[in-house]
Amino acid sequence: MGGVPIQVRPDIPLKSEEHGDALLRVDVVKTFRGRSRDIGPREFSLEARLSVEHGITMLFGASGSGKTTLLDCVAGVLSPDTGRVELGSESLFDSSAGVNVPPAKRGVGYVFQNLALFPHLSVEGNVEYGLFRLPADEKKNRVGAILDSFRIAHLRDRKPNEISGGERQRVALARALVTNPRTLLLDEPLSALDPATKSGIMDDLRGWNDKHRIPILYVTHSREEVFALGERVVALEQGRAVAEGSPLDVLSAPRTEAIAGWMGLENIFDAKVMALHERQGTMLCRIGTHGKVGPELEVPLGRSLVGDTVRIGIGAGEILVANKVPDGLSARNILKGELKTLKRRDVMLIAEIDCGVPFEVHLTPGAQESLALRQGNTVWLVIKTYSCHLLQRSPKHLL
Repeated sequence: MGGVPIQVRPDIPLKSEEHGDALLRVDVVKTFRGRSRDIGPREFSLEARLSVEHGITMLFGASGSGKTTLLDCVAGVLSPDTGRVELGSESLFDSSAGVNVPPAKRGVGYVFQNLALFPHLSVEGNVEYGLFRLPADEKKNRVGAILDSFRIAHLRDRKPNEISGGERQRVALARALVTNPRTLLLDEPLSALDPATKSGIMDDLRGWNDKHRIPILYVTHSREEVFALGERVVALEQGRAVAEGSPLDVLSAPRTEAIAGWMGLENIFDAKVMALHERQGTMLCRIGTHGKVGPELEVPLGRSLVGDTVRIGIGAGEILVANKVPDGLSARNILKGELKTLKRRDVMLIAEIDCGVPFEVHLTPGAQESLALRQGNTVWLVIKTYSCHLLQRSPKHLL
């Protein structure tokens, strides 16, 4: 997203220095209609309802799931068709009451994916851009403090094209936060940075957030960023929030195929429930795919009956491989199969193992060598019960 960045007027009175009233609530509908060369008439509808607590809430989903549209509705860049956006006790948008506060008066900081820094202004000039109404002394103090917080004070006289990508990102964050916004929106702010630079900026953002505790809505595709920064996670799929909770709750037990794919659950099967073991908290399912009948798996107990069809996802990195029949293991699932292919991808080996249905398994070169694995070998897969994730099918909405 380009154009002139949204600036928060620093003279808007706030109820407290700590922004104690700044809980963000969103309940909006926004529909787009158009045409696609591939599928003809096309419609996308964002129907999002969520509350953003103080601290960092990560918003993730596939491209086109509505993440940026949701941020734009909160910022006022887009007006929803219907619904409400509330920040603390203030209504920023209310279709029924005819309320639509202009972006500059919402108290919302927004860092776009492309940063939208002014190329003709210095670092200091970019950061102080939104403070034009403040007295000179207060402006100087605020800019100096935020430059120090993000460790870019030594760059104050340089232009954006004279600093690195990571430094430009720090400038964009400093510019958004120097106005003391009541909430902050971040649209994949670190996606183009190397891991070391990303880690340093995450440390600084986490430190700033620990002191100020405003609601932050942070769009990302990175699992690393979710676990490093996120206090809560909201998963968006086809314009709807399909899961929310702590990073561990949402990502360690994905409930939809979209989340499973994002988390890297490479093996997804249809399965028929064969038996329920309620006392053990498990159920027995026979998996199959593309008309093939596969082995039985013990999986966590779900809200299913015998005969029901369920969807099961298993990460390729969660499967162990043995070159002889394993014995004395706590894992409940031991499957015999044939090693069909073994391909190298960077420092990892991708194995396809046929157990009646194909499984993808990830191995290290060391594991392959120690097990003497070759195409055509008979192997055994070892899968823990709680490595089998029960998934909901993706909602069928027209895109």
